[in-house]
Amino acid sequence: MPKCLSDASVRNAKPKAKPYKMADGEGLFLLVSPPGSKYWRLKYFFAGKEKLLAIGVYPEVTLSDARERRAQARKMLAAGHDPVVAKKEAKLKETIKAKNAFELIAREWFEKRQHELAPQSIRVVLSRLEQHILPTLGTRPVAEITAPEVLAMLRAVESRGTLDTARRLMQMCGQIFMYAIATGRAERNPVPDLRGALKAPVTKHYSFLQAVDLPEFLGKLDSYDGSALTRLAIRFLLLSFVRTNELRGALWSEIDWDKAEWRIPAERMKMKELHIVPLSNQAIAVLRQLQKISGHREWIFPNQHNPSTFMSENTMLYALYRMGYHSRTTGHGFRSTASTILNEHEFRADVIERQLAHSERNGVRAAYNHAQYLPERRKMMQWWADYLDKAMKER
Repeated sequence: MPKCLSDASVRNAKPKAKPYKMADGEGLFLLVSPPGSKYWRLKYFFAGKEKLLAIGVYPEVTLSDARERRAQARKMLAAGHDPVVAKKEAKLKETIKAKNAFELIAREWFEKRQHELAPQSIRVVLSRLEQHILPTLGTRPVAEITAPEVLAMLRAVESRGTLDTARRLMQMCGQIFMYAIATGRAERNPVPDLRGALKAPVTKHYSFLQAVDLPEFLGKLDSYDGSALTRLAIRFLLLSFVRTNELRGALWSEIDWDKAEWRIPAERMKMKELHIVPLSNQAIAVLRQLQKISGHREWIFPNQHNPSTFMSENTMLYALYRMGYHSRTTGHGFRSTASTILNEHEFRADVIERQLAHSERNGVRAAYNHAQYLPERRKMMQWWADYLDKAMKER
């Protein structure tokens, strides 16, 4: 086939007052517009009708590129397919893929779920999503992602020694795929195929005080020469044995003085259900002391450097270090101390677990169990406070 155009003739084609065509044969031509833009077009016949296919813009699409695309179009015609229809279908598929990109679905899943999360958890989940998952999987159509692709992303995290993070990311990916299935944008979840593919993180147990350690500890706490707010926070944490995050975020509005209860709302609890802490006489006494320090604030334990927020997560931990308890106990360890001693003194396991606010497997019961065993829990919490007083006298 004689080639009517050359690279030089295409490059040197000058605009005229009206658009004009430069033919290359077999329907391919270059359309030169008055502003100087140059467009490749292919004229062909399909089902007895003349049609026109846009091939691209010069110089992004060279003469050689245009001829290759003409050859592809003519193969389609020979097979009985319309190149214009095929182009529209391909564009539609790309649009659908873009709409079903993993990132769009992941962010949609996050928006639907974030009302269930505490503010700190929202930041953590979003950070994990943006830092680890989206850079690798974000642009991929969710229905095309395979188990090996997900595993490669997880292996990169695992290789840094952050085994727990890798497992949490795998769980998050599984939830996103399930959401994609539920919304009709995927047919299967590849994450279950990865079962057993990651290293299991080693469970780390919090150090905690034994009964014999309490007299010395309570003596050191009583003589602690740091901030009174911090000393009282540690004392109240030991009396209530809640999680440290639950204590740090405590509000005065959560205290029911008449009922001698601290009612922690569901949104601040790990298990997302209201939790009642019966307050012993000793716990009430600590709160009365705290009123003199922070009673005019929203938070019971305000941040001493920024009173508009609550106590830093390291404040009590560093105080324990100063007292000589580095690696010997943590604020969270008080929960183990209380649980161990209460079990040893034959309080019912169900009562202890409920006061520790551990997970309720039965979803129906979980909605109503915030007051479960409450009379027994009141007696137990007062017994615990009295036990600590006795230990203090033994120092």
